[in-house]
Amino acid sequence: MSAQGTNEDGSRRHTRFHGRVEGANRACSQEGCENVGEFRAPPEQRRGAPDGPPQWRWFCLDHIRAFNQQYNYFKDMSAEEIDAAQRPYGGWDRETRAFSANAAGGTMPPRWADFGDPLDAIGARFKARMAEAAERHDGKPLSGEDRSALRTLGLALDADRKALRTRYTELVRRFHPDHNGGDRAHEKALQDVLAAYAHLRKAPAFV
Repeated sequence: MSAQGTNEDGSRRHTRFHGRVEGANRACSQEGCENVGEFRAPPEQRRGAPDGPPQWRWFCLDHIRAFNQQYNYFKDMSAEEIDAAQRPYGGWDRETRAFSANAAGGTMPPRWADFGDPLDAIGARFKARMAEAAERHDGKPLSGEDRSALRTLGLALDADRKALRTRYTELVRRFHPDHNGGDRAHEKALQDVLAAYAHLRKAPAFV
C-alpha cells in the first residue's frame, strides 16, 4: 500500500472498509510501518490523561486489524467499573457542572475529561453544525431556507443549476402518481420537492 488509494501492484484499493478516513496525511502508529494511517484507534491511556481531546492513534489496514483482534475495552477496569460501563446509560449519569467560573460555589469550568460520550453524540452534533455552517466554494450566499430546500432535494451545497434541474426531474418522476400507477402515497413528498425547487430556482446561488 505504498501509494494513496492503490496497492503496490497499482490496482485500486477497496475503499469501503468501515472507519477508513481517505486522504489522511498521517503515518501508521505501528513502529517501523511506512504505510498511511487511515483507521483511528483509542489512545493508549484512556484515563489519567491531560485535559483535552483524546490523542487518537492511527493505523494502516493491516495494523488496525491486528489491533482490533487484541483490543480489550475493559482492560485494567475493576469489576465495579465494568458493571457501570455496561449499563445502558453508562457515561451519561455524571453530575452536571457549571460552565462559568463565577457560578455559585466558585466551581471551575468543566474539563474535556469531565464528559462521558460513549456514543460520540457530542462529536456527531458538532460535525452536523459545522456542515450546516459550511459555505459554497463559489462564494454564492445560502440562506437558511436555501439550505433546507437543498436537504429536501438531497443536494450538496455546491450543486449548480443543472444539478438542481436534474435532481428535480428525478424526484418528480419518483413521487408523481402518474409514475406509480395512480398511487398518491408520495403526494406529501412530491409537494415538498415542488416547493423546494420553486424556492431554489430563484435563489441567488442558482440564478
